[in-house]
Amino acid sequence: MSTRTVDNPKIVSREEWLVARKQLLAREKQLTRERDAVAAQRRQLPWVKVEKSYVFEGPNGKVTLADLFNGKSQLIVYHLMFGPDWQEACPSCSFNLDHTDGALVHLAQRDVSFAAVSRAPYPKINAFKKRMDWHFNWVSSNSNDFNRDYHVFFTKDELATGKVNHNFNLEGFPGTDAPGISVFYKDKDGNIFHTYSAYGRGTETTMNTYNYLDYVPKGRDEDSLRFTMSWLRHHDRYESGRLADADLPYWPADAVRQDHQIAPGTSPNRTAGASQ
Repeated sequence: MSTRTVDNPKIVSREEWLVARKQLLAREKQLTRERDAVAAQRRQLPWVKVEKSYVFEGPNGKVTLADLFNGKSQLIVYHLMFGPDWQEACPSCSFNLDHTDGALVHLAQRDVSFAAVSRAPYPKINAFKKRMDWHFNWVSSNSNDFNRDYHVFFTKDELATGKVNHNFNLEGFPGTDAPGISVFYKDKDGNIFHTYSAYGRGTETTMNTYNYLDYVPKGRDEDSLRFTMSWLRHHDRYESGRLADADLPYWPADAVRQDHQIAPGTSPNRTAGASQ
């Protein structure tokens, strides 16, 4: 028997509904206060000075980590899963980044710059960025160790051991690339500090579609899926369901072939994937 409210809704009077709503409101307010407290604790984390020099490839050639601040003192980096051999970026990361462009002007008012970083070479990044009609800054880390140093890239030898350094723990991970968010601060002398990183569901708060879905009776409607984000497609591919990478390197291996199509002529076989 289904436990979903939409399959067996409890119909009550307006007065009874108001009692239940106020009970939930108390919990919502508690969550809001706890979220504020966690955010305050996040801001109090100690900092680590960035000693290594990173050079990225962008639309105007080579840029440094300092350049990504673009005149601001604070920088948010989204580690966007797009491997050098992939045909397109991860659908889940792309879903996240679909929420970004509209926020850029507002972030700038609070002294914050934003950049996405991926291992794919810049020509691939630029082509996919145009396809998605994105405007945020997106650079390639293909020639440096940035992704590895911030624990969003793992070698095949590391994966073969069954444990990699992910989400501040040694744990199993299904693919070479992982999503994440890292935050940096640059002081008046040009020194750069790493202040925060988040991985896994720690990046979920930037996906505002999920926040909207959490309001509605069906919610995210992901309980029956092999993994939660398998319903996602690039925003220009929902009608066809098409994914260009035959080995789906951005999906867990056990979730492959669930409910999607791939480009004609590609093979359905694969051995590994990347979980969100």
